[in-house]
Amino acid sequence: MTSADGSNDAPCLSVALPVPLPRLFDYRPPPGVAIPARAVGCRVRVPFGPRELVGVVAAVGTPAHGSDGLRDAVAWLDDQPLLAGELLDSLRWLTRYLHAPLGEVLATALPASLRRGEALPDTRTWGWTLTAAGTAALAGMRDGKPRALAALLDGAVPDEAALDDRMPGWRAAARTLAARGQAERVATAGRPGPAPVAGPPPNTAQQAAIDAIADARGFHAFLLDGVTGSGKTEVYLQAIAQALARGRQALALVPEIGLTPQTLARFRERLGVPVHALHSGLNDSERAQVWAAALRGEARVVVGTRSAVFVPLPDAGLIVVDEEHDGSYKQQDGIRYHARDLALVRAQALGVPVVLGSATPSLETLHNARSGRYTALRLPQRAGAARPPVVRVLDVRKRGLQAGLSGEVLDAIANTVATGGQVLVFRNRRGYAPVLLCHDCGWSAQCTRCSIPEQGRPMTVHAGGRRLQCHHCGHRQPAPMACPACASLALQPQGVGTERLEEHLVQAFPDVPVVRIDRGSTQRRDGIERALAGLGDRAGILIGTQMLAKGHDLAGLALVAVVGIDEGLFSADFRAPEKLAQLLIQVAGRAGRGARSGEVLLQTHHPGHPLLGTLLQGGYAAFAEAELLQREVAGFPPFAHLALLRAEAAHVELPREFLREAVAVMARLDAQGAVELQGPLPAPMPRRAGFHRAQLVLSCASRRPLHALLDRAMPELHALPAARRVRWSLDVDPVDLY
Repeated sequence: MTSADGSNDAPCLSVALPVPLPRLFDYRPPPGVAIPARAVGCRVRVPFGPRELVGVVAAVGTPAHGSDGLRDAVAWLDDQPLLAGELLDSLRWLTRYLHAPLGEVLATALPASLRRGEALPDTRTWGWTLTAAGTAALAGMRDGKPRALAALLDGAVPDEAALDDRMPGWRAAARTLAARGQAERVATAGRPGPAPVAGPPPNTAQQAAIDAIADARGFHAFLLDGVTGSGKTEVYLQAIAQALARGRQALALVPEIGLTPQTLARFRERLGVPVHALHSGLNDSERAQVWAAALRGEARVVVGTRSAVFVPLPDAGLIVVDEEHDGSYKQQDGIRYHARDLALVRAQALGVPVVLGSATPSLETLHNARSGRYTALRLPQRAGAARPPVVRVLDVRKRGLQAGLSGEVLDAIANTVATGGQVLVFRNRRGYAPVLLCHDCGWSAQCTRCSIPEQGRPMTVHAGGRRLQCHHCGHRQPAPMACPACASLALQPQGVGTERLEEHLVQAFPDVPVVRIDRGSTQRRDGIERALAGLGDRAGILIGTQMLAKGHDLAGLALVAVVGIDEGLFSADFRAPEKLAQLLIQVAGRAGRGARSGEVLLQTHHPGHPLLGTLLQGGYAAFAEAELLQREVAGFPPFAHLALLRAEAAHVELPREFLREAVAVMARLDAQGAVELQGPLPAPMPRRAGFHRAQLVLSCASRRPLHALLDRAMPELHALPAARRVRWSLDVDPVDLY
């Protein structure tokens, strides 16, 4: 086929498609379409087998063997590239670092509606104004809604949101005036943001941190290491305000969707500009609106969760990563990127400062600060008059427990609510009970999709014992009326989850509001915010999982009771001590942040455990020092670099067969043995959702040999016949080995 001008030398479009193949696909341009000068980064719709896909143009060139054998693209979708400059370069880096297909990486960076090929949304603010004919006709208009609207528009251009507030039902009148040629819709600058509210004066440590960030020129990585309640958000706000004053954009990442409404309210109050939210709780249209506004430079401040790290920042001035240690920044399926690490790469490419904030920094971040890669900024004390809570360890051995609560904890709860305080009972296990057990024969309810003969996976009891649910695969079923093994009626929920705690505390404190906050109770948009607003400043009891341990400022909270920590003390995961220490410090930090003093009670059957002793005597810094020494001796991150090759299939032997072939490939390519190969091994969870799982761990003291091996090995792994019989993935820098 000839090109649009009749020649036979049509350019070749190399398109990155969202498919799990590490290659580009060549097409001719759509017939009759002139390719724009800036074609790379534009979307194009192309045929792919019997279907059509939307991809991104990665290169334009001349086909080596002519274009006659190529298929035509179906449609060109963009006048200007959506992915260009720094963002495209950073995504190419991410592709190389994760050894992932470029098409899947680029698709991950785009909002869902843009991945489907929909147009970039219009982000302008629209208003209405009278035309010259409307102004001339105003005096003679009859009474009615068209005249009332015309009076509002006379000499003004109110935006549509303002009209919604001032004249409900105005749109029909606007259509009438527009049909007469008396009014027209025009783009406006929008309403000005609220006047910024001054914050509290920073203390000496806060001011030093603010000044250090302000003085940074170009890329500079800061670790803002501040105890809980030390005012890290105040530092963020002032640093962002300084970026805005220089005419720059700012991006703030937060770890959980539940933090976003609280953070947004504070940011909007303080900054005096519209603050845009970007998180999974928004619909596709809303996410695309924010992404497009950032691309056009209209969104000056974006606050979002993990995926917000992909927003375009043409006028970047600052990136903030709050609670940088949090595991939710790591994507656990698809393209397994880490938002904190990508934020660092983007900040370097953009030449702007990046602030990583946490009261419990990850060991990798602490190691980077100690080695001089990051500048450490310390906030050693709580802001204002708040004081650290008093922490006590309660030995519950040989003591009676009611729904997992000791008498001392129940007494402390009663005393706190009697004096008008709020209580948080922290249990990091949702549901009613972890297992349903037959008291007569020992049968327990196991997930049929996740269990193997050697290792069962109990189903969690929900809804007061009426429903069973697997928290690994999501499978649900009604609880049996009688034991399937012996027909006994002696089925008993064993253990304690947040629902059981709620049931008991409602009965024990009938006149006190009890609010449960976990994934099951906060599924609606702004669920956490609604629940906390319902309690307000009243005396009451909160029951929560780790959702409440992350950054929430609960001014009335006077008591935190932590139950069920013992299972975290003896995990096989080498990161488990770090995760538990972070969780305990974070949840303890919710107490005593207001005028009331705080107290934290830790229930345990192991009061002498070294981790608890280290935290109580030296805090997180002492724990981190000791843990880093152990990691160095054991050869674990940050003193080694890991990659995890996972495989799963319905048949138990297929993942092992693929991984054995992968080991053979890598051993041949790495003849010097620079990279240690551990496996194939069954995954810690050998079966999930009906698929048997195995894994191969790659470990190396240096990052370069590891990636050099993966660069050579990945094309061969894709070509293995066994690779087509399994689902497999590569996870670079895994945060867990599950």
